Amino acid sequence: MSTRVLGSRKHIALVAHDHRKDELIRWSIRNREALTRHALYATGTTGSMVEGAIEVTVTKFLSGPLGGDQQIGASIAEGKIDVLIFFWDPMEAQPHDPDVKALLRVAATWNIPTACNEATADFLLTSPLMTEDYEPLLPDFSAYLNRKITS
Repeated sequence: MSTRVLGSRKHIALVAHDHRKDELIRWSIRNREALTRHALYATGTTGSMVEGAIEVTVTKFLSGPLGGDQQIGASIAEGKIDVLIFFWDPMEAQPHDPDVKALLRVAATWNIPTACNEATADFLLTSPLMTEDYEPLLPDFSAYLNRKITS
């Protein structure tokens, strides 16, 4: 197993489906002080809403259905995103469900902290590990890669 260091200033991706955007905005306002200690990233619309609500710069990707979920997933795989806070709507079918599933899969694959609801986001953001360096274990994918190359 290998590791990578998540620095004390985390790179946090914020994502919310349409019916959960207001909840994420309220959560962001309530947690403004903690969030401003970190670098924030978001899908397009969500990022603009968070930026306006808490008056902090948010690096914005495309809107989720237009590829933003995939951009965040790629950033996770590249080690550029440390934490994913994704208020997804389990009661509403999304036209980009495969992208949502892929984003959650890549977050699990690269062992980054992920919150899919407000309660988990509260626990994550208030953890002492959010303001310390942290080294999550990363799976060793060499056997998988070697198997793919020789197949």
